[in-house]
Amino acid sequence: MNLLVVGASYRTAPVATLERLSVSTADLPRILDRLLAQPYVGEAVVVSTCNRVEIYAAVSGFHGGLGDICTVLATEAGCSPADLANHLYVHYDEAAVEHVFRVATGLDSMVVGEAQILGQLRDAYHVATEADATGRQLHELMQQALRVGKRAHSETGIDQAGQSVVSAGLEIAANRLGGSLSGRPALVIGAGAMGALAVATLTRLGLGSIAVTNRGADRASRLAEAYGATAVPFDDLTVALSTVDIVVTATAAIEPVLTRDTVAAALARRVANGSAATPLVLLDLAVPRDVDAAVAELPGVLVVDIDRLAADLADGPVATDAAAVADIVTSEVAAFLTWLRGADVVPTVAALRARADEVVTAELRRLAQRRPDLTDDQRADVAHTVHRVVQRLLHQPTVRVRQLAAEPGGDQYTALLRELFDLEVPNTAQVDTVPEIAPRLSLPAPGGDR
Repeated sequence: MNLLVVGASYRTAPVATLERLSVSTADLPRILDRLLAQPYVGEAVVVSTCNRVEIYAAVSGFHGGLGDICTVLATEAGCSPADLANHLYVHYDEAAVEHVFRVATGLDSMVVGEAQILGQLRDAYHVATEADATGRQLHELMQQALRVGKRAHSETGIDQAGQSVVSAGLEIAANRLGGSLSGRPALVIGAGAMGALAVATLTRLGLGSIAVTNRGADRASRLAEAYGATAVPFDDLTVALSTVDIVVTATAAIEPVLTRDTVAAALARRVANGSAATPLVLLDLAVPRDVDAAVAELPGVLVVDIDRLAADLADGPVATDAAAVADIVTSEVAAFLTWLRGADVVPTVAALRARADEVVTAELRRLAQRRPDLTDDQRADVAHTVHRVVQRLLHQPTVRVRQLAAEPGGDQYTALLRELFDLEVPNTAQVDTVPEIAPRLSLPAPGGDR
């Protein structure tokens, strides 16, 4: 079995697509059953959050497993696999392990370093375990991912990365607005993790009225209520823009939310309201960007995007913590792959020892038929000696093959051992016989991120 990750996130899919792919907690067991009913999927975990929907699977072949998972995802989303192809990313074996560990540490989150994803991974793993959808590989992968995530948060300051980005953007805004944000009206677009962080930071800094808007009105209302802000309808975005000095936008949209026309219309309303003398600061924390590049050309507007903030923070603690977490992930991936390669040889070694026991038992039985005159003690001595000889002969080769299997390319030694001794080992990877599925879907090759 090999590890495969297939998913879509805020980086690759629009909100509408993520909503169609989203799986409720109540539906998770049913989706897991559908995945396990596919011919190439042996284990599965489904992670579904507002920013990502991912399938972690142990499969018996890359193309076959990819086709099976895409079929299930497309059926649940009510579309064809081809419709999803451009929004999915695929990771295989080593790349799959690295991706899961990056997700667990928060490096792949919209708010870098956010710890909420750890709880979401834990819940997904628990549901999969309860549904008997996980085996040796995914049990170990998920347990190690949760441990690596905890290690990243305990050994680095990655938790503060998202807050640092928001604070840095607001510091730029303060400089543009005369050095203080106190009393300034603000609008937050988006009610996800980064939006919530923005509202919390704006509240802490003592800004004036704070409005929250989101395509999903319920989420905007809940976030606004939690911080004493005001929820405004997303359809009233232009009006809301015209009444504030600071806008923090952090949606999961794949297309710009603030177009040139929308912002220009808001600026015109500001002129009519007598607010044109105050710059409109747009802090764009979304990936991909929420603010159309053409907006920066409008007079009276300052756009601060995530690229600028990343450059400003490049030599600061955020970059240092992210680099430290990336180093942790690299070392932990190497350790996991070493375990995985070593674990793969265990069934082969067990099969070899079982074959040796069969041969010894058969020969001792023939000896008993040829030499009925041997006493019980003599037969016991012979059996003991033969077993010791066989065990001593097998000891060094089995120790050595375990060592070699833990190295890159070590699976070749395991395969050679099976071939030399004609061993039948259960649960070994099958030959993938449907290589046409991935090309037909125009999906990336193993390890790609788009």
